[in-house]
Amino acid sequence: MDEEYDVIVLGTGLKECILSGLLSVDGLKEQTWTIGGGHRQLGSWMVALGLQKGQLQVLHMDRNDYYGGDSTSLNLNQLWKKFRGEDKPPAHLGASRDYNVDMVPKFMMANGTLVRTLIHTDVTKYLSFKAVDGSYVFSKGKIHKVPATDMEALKSPLMGLFEKRRARNFFIYVQDYNEADPKTHQGLDLTRMSTRELIAKYGLSDDTVDFIGHALALHRDDRYLDEPALDTVKRMKGFARLSAVYGGTYMLNKPECKVEFDMEGKVCGVTSEGETAKCKKVVCDPLYLPNKVRKIGRVIRAIAIMSHPIPNTNESHSVQIILPQKQLGRKSDMYVFCCSYTHNVAPRGKFIAFVSAEAETDNPQSELKPGVDLLGSVDEIFYDIYDRYEPVNEPSLDNCFVSTSYDASTHFETTVTDVLNMYTMITGKTVDLSVDLSAASAAEEY
Repeated sequence: MDEEYDVIVLGTGLKECILSGLLSVDGLKEQTWTIGGGHRQLGSWMVALGLQKGQLQVLHMDRNDYYGGDSTSLNLNQLWKKFRGEDKPPAHLGASRDYNVDMVPKFMMANGTLVRTLIHTDVTKYLSFKAVDGSYVFSKGKIHKVPATDMEALKSPLMGLFEKRRARNFFIYVQDYNEADPKTHQGLDLTRMSTRELIAKYGLSDDTVDFIGHALALHRDDRYLDEPALDTVKRMKGFARLSAVYGGTYMLNKPECKVEFDMEGKVCGVTSEGETAKCKKVVCDPLYLPNKVRKIGRVIRAIAIMSHPIPNTNESHSVQIILPQKQLGRKSDMYVFCCSYTHNVAPRGKFIAFVSAEAETDNPQSELKPGVDLLGSVDEIFYDIYDRYEPVNEPSLDNCFVSTSYDASTHFETTVTDVLNMYTMITGKTVDLSVDLSAASAAEEY
């Protein structure tokens, strides 16, 4: 190959495809060896945008013979082969092609950074969305619906009568808080005050703190309590969730994809099948550059095929349940994710549920039992565990931009935060996501 690319993106996972979409909007023209993207329709539209815009060039490659990287989707035959080593699953589960089982399933937050990123890249005009039926939290052995408004919170059985009175003042403070208006701060500096100190002012119980911190603010463990309260208040100002309805696939298949470096240790190209594509920068997931990452933990998960919704969720066809760490005696939260045939991921009458957590023992099956027990009877269940990595290289020295492995959470916020940080390192720019979501929605409808 004689042509030199500004950036080569290795891997077709969701992070790589979102980043490709951002780079395309920034003026980088994307070229693929076979058109494709990660996480089904969302990824494919992000990449398609790159084919239409810009003058600089990005080459998107994948060494795998399937699309999506770690965030791929599998039909039933592929799922069976991955976990059972057999090609033919039982006939009663339905047709293989009717299954699209995400290996890293996540919901979008309606007011979250992924939705804002999609609007920024104009992808939303090509996608449709379906609201999640319910979000739940595990407390004292039972699951309870997460309130979508402050008024619902005050009616919730998660809090007793007197606790609701104390919580009401806290919710009012959060609702009225405006970072740009000191009058709403009530003399509190949330950049210096910890979340623990802020909550202490309102005398809230540990169970309420669990509910607020994990079900509303979506923190994954209790470290947030000793961090500045501003982040938690921002997280709490919106509770709505959306899930995307995906369909369609693509694939890139370039084996090996060896990253090449010059004498100064800077990336200079990627070699595959005896040919080297020259480039100035490489973007990739951790598996492409194992010597530039370190292991930071493991994610354990159970994948269940069911013939019914999760019990005690009002017959919801799509739902997330957050099990706060204290409720389970763990160091980090556990998550349950469920979707169904109404989302085109399984045959009619079938539901797909996931239970995931950061591994804290060497026995994932036992560790996930509290979440699996909430599912009720299952037709089939698979257990899996994978390592998580983060980059340790200095991109300014080698021009390699490596993503962090997907975590166990059921939402996209940490995923997109990683992508936006990588975008800033690559371009030196910050993506402006200050969009009026209501106005954008109205424009799309018009």
